[in-house]
Amino acid sequence: MPVPWFLLSLALGPSPVVLSLERLVGPQDSAHCSPGLSCHLWGGDVLCLPGSIQPARGPVLVPTRLQTELVLRCHQETDCDLCVRVVVHLAVHGHWEERKDEEQFGRAADPELGGPKNASLQAQVVLSFQAYPIARCVLLEVQVPAALVQPGQSVGSVVFDCFDAAVGAEVRIWSYTQPRYQKELNFTQQLPDCRGLEVQDSIQSCWALPWLNVSANGEDVHLVLDVPEEQRFGLSLYWNQVQGPTKPWWHRNLTGPQTITLNHTDLVPCLCIQVWPLELDSVRTSICPLKNDPRAHRNLWRVARLQLLPPRGWRLDAPCSLPAEAALCWQAPGGGPCQPLVPPLSRENVTVNTNLEFPLLKGHPNLCVQVSSWEKLQLQECLWSDYLGPLKDDMLLVETRGPQDNRSVCALEPSGCTPLLSRASTRAARLGEQLLQDLQSGQCLQLWDDDLGALWACPMDKYIHQRWALVWLACLLFAAVLFLLLLLKKGHVKGWLRLLKEDVCSGAAARGRTALLLYSADDAGFERLVGTLASALRQLPLRVAVDLWSRRELSAQGSLAWFHAQRLQTLQEGGMVVLLFSPGAVALCHEWLPDGTSAPAAHRPHDAFAASLNCVLPDFLQGRAPGRYIGAYFDGLLHPDAVPALFRAVPVLALPSQLPDFLRTLQGPGATRPGWLCDRAEQVSRALQPALDSCLRPPGTQETGLEMGPEAGDRT
Repeated sequence: MPVPWFLLSLALGPSPVVLSLERLVGPQDSAHCSPGLSCHLWGGDVLCLPGSIQPARGPVLVPTRLQTELVLRCHQETDCDLCVRVVVHLAVHGHWEERKDEEQFGRAADPELGGPKNASLQAQVVLSFQAYPIARCVLLEVQVPAALVQPGQSVGSVVFDCFDAAVGAEVRIWSYTQPRYQKELNFTQQLPDCRGLEVQDSIQSCWALPWLNVSANGEDVHLVLDVPEEQRFGLSLYWNQVQGPTKPWWHRNLTGPQTITLNHTDLVPCLCIQVWPLELDSVRTSICPLKNDPRAHRNLWRVARLQLLPPRGWRLDAPCSLPAEAALCWQAPGGGPCQPLVPPLSRENVTVNTNLEFPLLKGHPNLCVQVSSWEKLQLQECLWSDYLGPLKDDMLLVETRGPQDNRSVCALEPSGCTPLLSRASTRAARLGEQLLQDLQSGQCLQLWDDDLGALWACPMDKYIHQRWALVWLACLLFAAVLFLLLLLKKGHVKGWLRLLKEDVCSGAAARGRTALLLYSADDAGFERLVGTLASALRQLPLRVAVDLWSRRELSAQGSLAWFHAQRLQTLQEGGMVVLLFSPGAVALCHEWLPDGTSAPAAHRPHDAFAASLNCVLPDFLQGRAPGRYIGAYFDGLLHPDAVPALFRAVPVLALPSQLPDFLRTLQGPGATRPGWLCDRAEQVSRALQPALDSCLRPPGTQETGLEMGPEAGDRT
C-alpha cells in the first residue's frame, strides 16, 4: 500500500493566523508623510536604475528601515485585491559644510541670505517591488524643513499605498535614494494564503482556488485539484529561483476537477504552484510548498549535474539555487578518495547555471571538482578527463614559498604531503632526488602559481618503465633456463617441438600480414556480410582493418585521413588492400573513372570506400596495384563481368567459391601448409554462408542486424 509522501491543503502547510485587513477604496496609488514632512508621488511607474554610490556633500536623506503592511484595495464590496503598503523611515546623514569666509572671520551665515542654517533637505526615494509575475518601481519626492535637519537623527517616514500582489506570493521590496549615498534596503515577505485572510470572500481569486492534495505512489506523484465541475482555471508550475529569472515549467488551462501526474524527481524546493480564474485581469495566487522539505532537497542534489567547459571552466546545472561550495582535489588513477589540494585553493560559493572558472594555469585530467553543502560532499566529477584523456600516473608536487625566498617541496600522496628528501617508505620519498631534477629541468607541468606557492604535475611513466624492464629481464632469464631444460630431454619432446615449430611459423607469418577491407555500405545486410568476413579472417589469424570497427577514429579523423593512415600502415607491413565489389561499389567506381558518365551521388559521412577511390585509382592507373591489391566479390550478389576492367589488373576472386586462392594471396607464398590452408578455407566458408544467404533473401524477409565482429564496441 503506497505511503503518502506529504499532504497539502490549500496553503500546503499548517493553518496560519487569520488576519483582518484594512480596506482602501479606489484603484489610485497614494503617498503621505509623517507630521512636518511634505511628500509627492510622481505619476506612473519609473525605471529602476540605481547606479553607483556617490559621496555625500553636506547632510542628505537616506532610508534607514522598511516596513510593510497588508491591506485590501477594493473596487466593490466583494471585489478586492491584496495590496502591500510600504513604510520607509528616513534619517539625516552628514553635516553642513561651512563657508570658508565664515570660518576665517568667525561670522555666522545671514539668515536672510538663505544660508545653510535655513536650507531644507529634499530627496527622491525609489521603491522597487517584485512578485512573480509583477515588477514595479515608483518615485516619491520628500522634503524636510530646516528645523528637523539634525545630523544622525530620524526625521520621520513616508508611506506608499500600495503594491498589488497575489495571495500566497513571495514579494521582494528594495528602497534607495537618488542619487545613491548608501546600499539599498531590501525586504522579503511571504504573503498569507486565502485561509489566513478573514475577508477571503472579498477576494475573487480565492473563490476559484482549488483544494490541493499531493501524494506519492511509487515513481509517480499525483497532484489532485478538487475544483467544482465545469469551473475553468489556469494552473502553472514553475521554478522560483533567487538567482536569475523565474523559469516556467508547466502551464495548462483546465476545467475542474483534475488530477495531474508528475515524477517524484520533479519535486524540488523551488517548485511553486500558481492558480488563477480564467477571467480578465484576474489575480494569480502562488504557493511554494517545498522550501523546507528535506526530501525535496535530496531530489535537488540528485538532478544537479556538473558540466565541462574546457579548458578550465565548469558549471553546476540545477533547477534551483543551492547553498554549496566548490573546491579542487587530486584523483590518483589507482582509486581511493580524491585528495584536497595543499595548499588548498580558495573555496568559492557556487552560483548555479553560471559559467565558472578555477584560477589554473593548465588543466589536467587528474584534477576533479568537489561540491559540498553544509560540509557534506554532494558531487564529485573529474570533469577534464573526458577532454584531456584518462587519468595519468603523475605525481603532484606542492611547492610552498615562505619569507626570504624559502621554498619547500612535497609530494601529495594518500598518507599526506611527503617531503621529497625524507626517509619515508613511500614512492615519492624513494624517487625524491629524481623528481627534484625533473622539476628543475622543466619536465613537470605547472598547474597553479601565486605568491604562496605552486602546484606541479610530474610524469612517472619513465620510472614505471624502468621497473617493468627488470621484471621482463627476470622473465626472459626464466624462459631461457626452461628452454635449456627442455633441450636436455630432446628425445621426449622432439615430436612436440616439430609440431610447435610448424604452428608457430605459420602463425607468425599470418600475424605478420595485414588486410585492409574496403567496401561500399550498400545496405545493412551487406555490412553484416562484411563484418562476418572480417571476423573470420581474424581467426586465421590476420590483422584486419575495416571501418566497421573504427567508427570512432573515422568520426574524429575523417574518412580520407583514416584511409590514408590505414593504407600506409598496411603497405609498410607488406599487407594487402582488399577491394570488395558490390553493386554500390561498382557504381562508385564508374563515378570516379576518367570516362565515367554517372552523376556523383550523396554518400554516407563514414563511407570510407568513396573516400579511398581518390588514392586507389591512381595506383591502378599508374600500374602500382599488382602485389598490393586484391579484388573480391560474393557469389550471387554480383556478376563477374560487372567489375570494371581497370581493376582486373589484380586477381578478382569469388567468395566463398575461390576462398583457398583468396587466403593464399592474402598470406603470401610459402606462408602456410596446404592442409592447413584447406581447413581454414572451410572454416571461413562455414562462417560466411549464413550471412551470404541472408543477403540473397527477398527484401521483405532480409534481416537488418549487423554483425560487427569482436571489435564492435569501438563503433559509435
